[in-house]
Amino acid sequence: MASSAPPAAATTAAPVSPAASAAGGLAATPPMGFNNWNSTHCRAEFDEKMVEGIADIFVEKGLRDAGYQYVNLDDCWALPARDADGHLVPDPARFPHGIKAVADYVHAKGLKLGIYTSAGTKTCNSAGFPGALGHEYSDARQFADWGVDYLKYDNCNNQGVDAKQRYTTMRDALRATGRPIVYSICEWGENKPWEWAADLGQLWRTTGDIDDSWGSMLSILKKNLPLAPYAGPGHWNDPDMLEVGNGGMTDTEYRTHFSMWSVMAAPLLIGADLRTASDATFGILGNKEVLAVDQDPLGRQGTVVSSEGGRWVVAKEMKDGSRAVALFNESGGAQRVATTAAAVGLPRAAGYTVRDLWRHETRNSAGTLAATVPAHGTVLLRVAADGRWAQYPPAAELGLEGSTLTRAGGTADLTSVLGGLGRTPALDASVSLDAPEGWTVRAQSPTRTTVLRNGHPLRTSWRVSVPEGAATGAYDLTVRAAYRSPTGARVRTAVPVRATVAVPPPAGTSSLGDLPWLSTVNGYGPVERDTSNGEDAAGDGHPLTIGGVVYGTGLGVHAESAVEFYAAKRCERITAEVGVDDEKGDRGSVTFAVLADGKEVASTGTMTNAMPARSLSADVSGAEVVRLVVGDAGDGVDSDHADWAEARLHC
Repeated sequence: MASSAPPAAATTAAPVSPAASAAGGLAATPPMGFNNWNSTHCRAEFDEKMVEGIADIFVEKGLRDAGYQYVNLDDCWALPARDADGHLVPDPARFPHGIKAVADYVHAKGLKLGIYTSAGTKTCNSAGFPGALGHEYSDARQFADWGVDYLKYDNCNNQGVDAKQRYTTMRDALRATGRPIVYSICEWGENKPWEWAADLGQLWRTTGDIDDSWGSMLSILKKNLPLAPYAGPGHWNDPDMLEVGNGGMTDTEYRTHFSMWSVMAAPLLIGADLRTASDATFGILGNKEVLAVDQDPLGRQGTVVSSEGGRWVVAKEMKDGSRAVALFNESGGAQRVATTAAAVGLPRAAGYTVRDLWRHETRNSAGTLAATVPAHGTVLLRVAADGRWAQYPPAAELGLEGSTLTRAGGTADLTSVLGGLGRTPALDASVSLDAPEGWTVRAQSPTRTTVLRNGHPLRTSWRVSVPEGAATGAYDLTVRAAYRSPTGARVRTAVPVRATVAVPPPAGTSSLGDLPWLSTVNGYGPVERDTSNGEDAAGDGHPLTIGGVVYGTGLGVHAESAVEFYAAKRCERITAEVGVDDEKGDRGSVTFAVLADGKEVASTGTMTNAMPARSLSADVSGAEVVRLVVGDAGDGVDSDHADWAEARLHC
């Protein structure tokens, strides 16, 4: 049988320091590659043909040349039982030629192979594949003999053994093989591995599993951002794999996901099935300017410069002295996000170059960094105090002010703002506003100016009329601008803006489970009407149940969550019975809050599954939009299924 005791040569091994880890060449920059779990889980399609096909795609689509190295197998690659000698056995149906043959194929493509197991008696899959607890040295030896280059070591079925002890044993076992294997500690952040794991592995998970939803990605992002001091060459915070391309978010949200993971110097492990990925997905994953931010050899994780009202500025110091700056808009509507070169750590200079890493455009700036960022969007800039700034056209910001929420047959009064940010002025500037067919747009003030100087924006008023009979829903407006630089270059820019046509709520009392919402964000799966959150598919919830009491109507959500309703300035109050749903047993802790036009008007503080439902009443008099928010109470989102039971809007 396999022995859990280390060989004699390994008993005197000294711990590896972060500096030594980086110097040894393991993960000097965040690992980049692929992992099948997010797209295939344990389905039959996960097999050697798929894995080798991914390696082919890495080469054919230029991902290898862009820096992606690892093709990693997740759970379910093995048989459910070890052999008579205690060794792991690859599933012959999935991997008929064995793991070494797959590794050889991947290596022949100039890539590396990764594998998965758990620091417990079984892996995390419900089928119960063998984990490595008690078999660390024999398993590590098998991995090395197969040519494995990367180990993801999970945390399931750990039998209560101290986490640091379990992960240290596997560290020693991997070192004893003599093969350089990147060690990914997938401990979910439960025991703050960022405080102790730098001497063990090259990366450690800081959160629970990601889900292909805006709410899940946002929650994980917020937990990983404060951990910047712990990241660096050879030791990285890991906020879990990428969901880019899996279909649960928009391309705008996926660009935010990719931008923020890169600014955080996070490992970039593709989770989409590249065999069916769209050109847009490859465009995001293959953006070399964004990848250069993630892979910068200085190895700094970006830090939060400011965060207020859903407007985030995160800056990352780069080895060449520049700064990568993410202007991130968490909210459900377009917002202006702004900072300065000084605030992100750049020295005072006559002018700055500002490179937009998604538009691939360079402008000059006098020091202000600003953009109108669409809902859930991120503008990613690389900014430098660069003496060559005058070679580039002046930067200008373009935005649209005023409420884009109206009803069929109604009007909206909006103001476009074109502001010069450059060290040099913009010349012959003009603006226009595009609206859907059938809508009417009229300028109420001048749309042109001869000279656009820094600090003297062109403000143009517009009246937008929505035709009678326009369907409820979201519509796209586009504000456009054109100007000329002093060197003669013509510059054009545009900002998309989402307008919403909504139906006012009826008079009297309405169940929120029956009313249309303007937008939703949910931490796991969709928001459910009149049932609990359930799992990650629509319609899989259960009766709303808090403290053993079943409720017939309401909303089932999962932290972090927000649901917006149009109140049309004609409602007075929201009432609900709120609490943690019983479906997760004794787990889960959340907070509830109601916001009226962005102002908090009611909240509960922390509520746990042990508490009965609490009556919540919020004064929303005169509000146009009411927002129901569930937070994670500061302890993570695991099992945070929350109910807005018997939720009513009184108008």
